[in-house]
Amino acid sequence: MIFPMAYIPFTSRLAVCSWSLQPENPEQLIEHMKAIGLKRIQCALDPIREKPEVWRRFPDLCREQGFDLVSGMFGTVGEDYTTLETIRRTGGVVPDATWEQNWANIQASANTARQLGLKLVSFHAGFLPHEATDPSFAKLTARIKQIALLFAGFGIQLAFETGQESAVTLKAFLDQLNQPNVGVNFDPANMILYDKGDPIESLRVLNRYIRQCHVKDATRAKVPGEWGVEVATGTGEVDWAAFFRTLKELNFAGYCCIEREAGNQREVDIRAARAHVEKVTQTL
Repeated sequence: MIFPMAYIPFTSRLAVCSWSLQPENPEQLIEHMKAIGLKRIQCALDPIREKPEVWRRFPDLCREQGFDLVSGMFGTVGEDYTTLETIRRTGGVVPDATWEQNWANIQASANTARQLGLKLVSFHAGFLPHEATDPSFAKLTARIKQIALLFAGFGIQLAFETGQESAVTLKAFLDQLNQPNVGVNFDPANMILYDKGDPIESLRVLNRYIRQCHVKDATRAKVPGEWGVEVATGTGEVDWAAFFRTLKELNFAGYCCIEREAGNQREVDIRAARAHVEKVTQTL
């Protein structure tokens, strides 16, 4: 991807992850977005696939209300986030037991993304093998290529969520994969939640693969091997000033989507995240 040299302020590239707001229908999502004051959405594709009768008017509502769909996201079945070990076993497209159902869902989600006119879709691939000699490396590579070619046929880029492996491991996997339409959705909080390295250093490692970022914050686990804790943006361990300064230095020109997956005041926290981004980027 070749980025333009002209700098576009990050405040003009802020979006909201629809699933963070837990909407039951598109009308509810639009009302939340109006309260937040942003017009850009990364939309969850699974609800649209699962309940087409509920979400049928979503594209029309977005057009009528002036909302832009900047990207999509799909999940995978059978994921268990109870512990780091359970998500390692069940996450993404790695497990054989859920692959057939996942592949059917992914094909439907790709078609939904095409109908929505999306150019980028993100997902959790699962824990990637560290070495090409790992017995699961060839299998996972084949599955990722199968998914990538499906989306490439619709002119859509794929972006792996970061965090389940170090930036070095992820870059090595992407180098080996060598699939032009596959990159990274960089989530600095996930690097902390999974304890997989410093987010700022990881940005530089993954530079050429970064297609989109999530704005989410976290604190690292006090006990190795346990989950970190997601917190409101600006109250965790992500150095947001350094984060956005580094993105600018790297000429990143994609969207930054605010994600909040914990707490019971999602709308309030997303508004606070927006204000925090505006504050730390005002001098860039």
